[in-house]
Amino acid sequence: MNIALWSIAGLLTAVYLFSGFGKLFVPREKLAGMADAARWVLDFRPGTLKAIGALEILGAVGLILPALLGIAPILVPLAACGLALIMTGAVVMRIRRGETKTVLADGGYLALTAFVAIGRFALEPFTG
Repeated sequence: MNIALWSIAGLLTAVYLFSGFGKLFVPREKLAGMADAARWVLDFRPGTLKAIGALEILGAVGLILPALLGIAPILVPLAACGLALIMTGAVVMRIRRGETKTVLADGGYLALTAFVAIGRFALEPFTG
């Protein structure tokens, strides 16, 4: 179980770092032109996108760094909970926009972050 939690946390860290840095440093018009699934960025102000990107980066760092350093490892499941909340908002937004294919992808990320949160809170917590 511990290996699965570390593997999923590593995968999610890579995904959220990539996504977060994209929202922070790529103009939203360019993001919207990259794919049809990215047109949602035009519904948000640039400041809101930057806030979402910053939260994704903080969550990604929180999935790995506290456990690696052994400093406040309780932050790992808390970061996973925060990312799960972000993905819950993403799923709701996709449903409202009628983007059924991308709802499945966002729902998958939501399930993975919830798995890490539950796993690190209850199934395989870090012991101090």
